[in-house]
Amino acid sequence: MARRGSGPPPQLQLVLLALAASFCLACATKAQPAAASSLVVDEAGGELQGRQCWYTVQIKTSCASPGRTSDAVSVAFGDAYRNEVYAARLDSPSSGTFERCSTDTFRVGGPCGYGVCYLYPLRHCLYLRRSGRDGWTPQWVRVYEPTADIPATFYYGDPLPNAVWYGFNRCPHLTAAASASAAAL
Repeated sequence: MARRGSGPPPQLQLVLLALAASFCLACATKAQPAAASSLVVDEAGGELQGRQCWYTVQIKTSCASPGRTSDAVSVAFGDAYRNEVYAARLDSPSSGTFERCSTDTFRVGGPCGYGVCYLYPLRHCLYLRRSGRDGWTPQWVRVYEPTADIPATFYYGDPLPNAVWYGFNRCPHLTAAASASAAAL
């Protein structure tokens, strides 16, 4: 007597296959940078609560960027608990930073965080801001946290809009409990 398979019914198999395919497609989609709709940066530097940490920020300038730039480049990044690090200007106009195809490294101080998820450029979140006429183009930005083995990397590749915080927000949405515990820190 032939034994029938004991797997799930065909309809359930189709549903599971469709879910798996959509999940794989979502994972394969490359995140694109976007303008920050509501980023408020404490440009005065503010007082730090708790410990100060030092982050290493590496920025690779695209080979499609102008040879040199006088654009002012700022970076802001943070974590899901609203620990934000901000550097008003990473270069000086005569420093030769951000030349075409170069990688520049900066040390930026700020509050200790728990995993960069946004970049303007900000860490898990990372945003960059460019002000000037040259049209400087970053290829990627890496933020090395003092407590993490692997840097948070954000890929750009296109010129930044002028005078707009532009980047990534990969921060998970905070739950009410996480928001309350972050406020207590």
